[in-house]
Amino acid sequence: MSQGLAIIMRGLPGSGKSHWITQFIQGLPLEQAIRLKQHGIFSTDSYFYQDGEYRFDAKKLPEYHQRNLSAFIQALGRNEPIVICDNTNICGWEYMAYVAAAKALSYQVRMMLIGNPLDMAHQRQCAERNQHQVPLNQIQRMAKLFEPF
Repeated sequence: MSQGLAIIMRGLPGSGKSHWITQFIQGLPLEQAIRLKQHGIFSTDSYFYQDGEYRFDAKKLPEYHQRNLSAFIQALGRNEPIVICDNTNICGWEYMAYVAAAKALSYQVRMMLIGNPLDMAHQRQCAERNQHQVPLNQIQRMAKLFEPF
């Protein structure tokens, strides 16, 4: 018996993952959209905001990834109808635990790859428009690590 939908976003910083989520939410009935926005979107990036300002700290990354995964699993346990993991998820090991937890709790899992990480023009576009000033050389390093489904 399927309880809900788990969406695992994948894509480089600036690829349009958050934009896709916004469009997805706009297509939902109002009550469902509000519930999803309040209880169903999980992004490790959200933990780096302090007083409304994004402050990345690589040393905190493992802790924040764990906290994000825990919050995602708690939402599955609460039977949220839709849960979204809004991380880059470039490599399989980054999203495996999200998929395993969702499947264990009978959620349908949908993987959403935004853009083609291996395309140079896409990489340049991501560098220009990502929200956290991730430079092109770092985006290209991430793209080299990309693992297809």
